[in-house]
Amino acid sequence: QVQLVESGGGLVQAGGSLRLSCAASRGTFTAYAMGWFRQAPGKEREFVAAISWNGRSTLYADSVKGRFTISRDNAKNTMYLQMNSLKPEDTAVYFCAPADVKTGTTQYDSWGQGTQVTVSS
Repeated sequence: QVQLVESGGGLVQAGGSLRLSCAASRGTFTAYAMGWFRQAPGKEREFVAAISWNGRSTLYADSVKGRFTISRDNAKNTMYLQMNSLKPEDTAVYFCAPADVKTGTTQYDSWGQGTQVTVSS
């Protein structure tokens, strides 16, 4: 199973931007469609965005559509999430995982530490 490490989170004011990275090791990164998920305190983990193995197809949650952009660089075994116009409700721990780019679901069960994103108002 592919091993994933998230980074790039931090504290930012509302309206600001962050870029998250997801670095993959062990396993064939290009074999997977990938996704970003997030979990806010007291809430269940939710889907944010997904991208096909070749980057040609993407899917976004309605709450981030038009503000977030998912991308990947298969040569670097890395996926990204550019987050613009951040809102306090985007505050969460962000995780990456193999995902279904049509449904936004995942069967992944080896979640990492994630990366904390905190948006102040």
